[in-house]
Amino acid sequence: MKLSFHRYDLRLKHTFTIAHDSRDVQPSLIVELAYTLPDGRVIRGFGEATSNKYYGITLDSMIADLSAIRPLIESGQWQSAEELWALAHPQLQQNPFAQCALDEAAHDLMAKRAGQPLYAYWGLDASNIPLTNYTIGIDTVEKMVAKMQELPWPLYKIKLGTSDDLAIVRELRRHTDATFRVDANCAWTAAQTIAYAPELQQLGVEFIEQPLKAGDWEGQQQVFAHSVLPVIADESCIVENDVDKCINYFHGINIKLTKCGGLTPARRMIENARANNLRVMVGCMNETSVGISAIGQLLPLLDYVDMDGTLLITNDPASGVTFDYGRVIYAAENGTGAQLLSV
Repeated sequence: MKLSFHRYDLRLKHTFTIAHDSRDVQPSLIVELAYTLPDGRVIRGFGEATSNKYYGITLDSMIADLSAIRPLIESGQWQSAEELWALAHPQLQQNPFAQCALDEAAHDLMAKRAGQPLYAYWGLDASNIPLTNYTIGIDTVEKMVAKMQELPWPLYKIKLGTSDDLAIVRELRRHTDATFRVDANCAWTAAQTIAYAPELQQLGVEFIEQPLKAGDWEGQQQVFAHSVLPVIADESCIVENDVDKCINYFHGINIKLTKCGGLTPARRMIENARANNLRVMVGCMNETSVGISAIGQLLPLLDYVDMDGTLLITNDPASGVTFDYGRVIYAAENGTGAQLLSV
């Protein structure tokens, strides 16, 4: 077993702005696990995590933390991705982004060794899967309309958190019949959310994502009780233990693989959410086809998905899942279907 790292600066098609951040370039790390078969053939598993200023994660910190446990990883003594996750977690629990990249690579590798797509390796049926939305970041309303018109899509996630959010949604609605989802990224109050919800519902909004600051449980309880639209947790649901906290405060959760530590904990979070009647979404972080293809393996388990990361960048260094008007098309390759184009 050999552990390798690939660093990339992903160029965004448009400046990506949300309530607390704006960027044109997204650094990303792809982790490779190469396993040599007795006949000399090499099977490669790939996983990914982006850097993140908000959480203090850099490519250097991920490489350093994974390099520190290189002997454990390269020993190959683990028999499953889940076993490797458990073995690595004590050393990586402070860096879930690094753990995510390693976990995705291990899952990809194990399914490729078994000669199956990862979702099939898990025993899932991918014949009925949700469409992905396409995200429209905060901008002038004219540019937001132009972004929509640049890529006609059946589902748009609209990033909000401005002084004129309802006017933005009203104007966007004039230009499309697509379903809307809105994400306030912690920018609203409980009173605003409750007041906005009826008009947003009339404007064809499906749900509101993370309207309040994480930790405002009193406000969120008011929203849960009085909002006419479902509310999905994002920043309030980062790791596995957060799922229980969201019960009776949110109608559903949005899982980010990089934040929770990969596919292994994400599957446990989905199981717990289902057991507690929470709707389940998985979101992305402007990853390449490596990270997006990993998300795609979870689709049979989801109500909603936001996996448009590759549609927002101009220099994807990998291949994997593709899209047809929101419909996810799996790659022909086994595992997650991801391949680095230069390997």
